[in-house]
Amino acid sequence: MKLKFYHIAMILFLCFQAIGQEQGYKLVENIAYYPEAMQQKDAYLASQSRLDIYYPEGKKNVPVIVWFHGGGLTGGGKEIPQALKDKGYCIVGVGYRLSPKVKAEKCIDDATVAIAWVFKNIDKYNGDAESIFVSGHSAGGYLALMSIMDESRLAKYNLDANDVAGLIPFSGHTITHFTIRAERGIPGEKPIIDEFAPLYFVRNDAPPTLLITGDRELEMLGRYEENAYFYRMMKVAGQQEIQIYEMQGYGHGMTHPAFPLLIEFVRQHSNKQ
Repeated sequence: MKLKFYHIAMILFLCFQAIGQEQGYKLVENIAYYPEAMQQKDAYLASQSRLDIYYPEGKKNVPVIVWFHGGGLTGGGKEIPQALKDKGYCIVGVGYRLSPKVKAEKCIDDATVAIAWVFKNIDKYNGDAESIFVSGHSAGGYLALMSIMDESRLAKYNLDANDVAGLIPFSGHTITHFTIRAERGIPGEKPIIDEFAPLYFVRNDAPPTLLITGDRELEMLGRYEENAYFYRMMKVAGQQEIQIYEMQGYGHGMTHPAFPLLIEFVRQHSNKQ
């Protein structure tokens, strides 16, 4: 993508910030997204599998951004990025269980359950279930991709992954996550593509997607290249609504300059523009 798009996104980002500051917002924290019965059986699940919601009080049916934190599936905690606040959107920051206390694939299970919970409950927080966007950084970008690209996951909850309005992973693995590989004794330099790789599920009917990575020379372990390959294979499969943006000059921690691109993507693809 050209730099011009970034400049336009930044201008719109600042405009939305000024507008958002005129509205009242509310933060609700530590909402459990698993049923009570499951929480009672698993103390770690009960403490970790929770989410926070930041939403405008005076406006209903606003677009929703579900955000998964990074940390390699071994660290980090739920967060609502400051850059996403006060833009007129409902922001959901999701916490999930972490390896090595659980197998890393459980992180994907948690992400899927959290998204299902959002679909079924976000109207209570002025969110529009028809305008849900899924995003996250690094491990969070991987969880965003896996929970949507593998349609069978949301299908378990009688939901269609293609009802997601958009998918915007920041520097997410598209191959099998390195923590899952590490649990199998596979080094990070050896790429694997199996049922724990978004690349395994390329298809032409996935939701509109914006892949954002850091500079290919500054990213970790070929993260740009695997995203570029995912982009190309999605195009080969017939997916038309997919873009890739390389944040030149930024490494893996490229979130701050990428947030305006996320906001602009939501604006363009929302049911409530």
